[in-house]
Amino acid sequence: MNENVIEIKSFDYAVRIVNLYRYLTEEKKEFVLSKQLLKSGTSVGANVAEAQRGQTKPDFNAKMNIALKEANETYYWLRLLHKTEYITDREFLSIKEDSKEIIAILTSICKKTNSERL
Repeated sequence: MNENVIEIKSFDYAVRIVNLYRYLTEEKKEFVLSKQLLKSGTSVGANVAEAQRGQTKPDFNAKMNIALKEANETYYWLRLLHKTEYITDREFLSIKEDSKEIIAILTSICKKTNSERL
């Protein structure tokens, strides 16, 4: 199976999110924010994977736009966890760059595919 950059990065990101969720629940005993993070963070890659196998261009566009929304939501939860001191500066900075990179890639894909629809 041919994988592309966003598929690889979003899958690896989901793995990091699962590991962070595990840390937050086991070590910090935080269950509410971390569950939101888990849902949105793993949804990014799931939507990218679905988009890659989309049956039509509109289907692809819709899934990629959802992936972008989920990536933005994930970054929100990460920032909140950082500001409320559930994750340290070091932990936050470690995943912040991945978040911003995925958002930038998805934004670029969505802009390109959305402009093709016009």
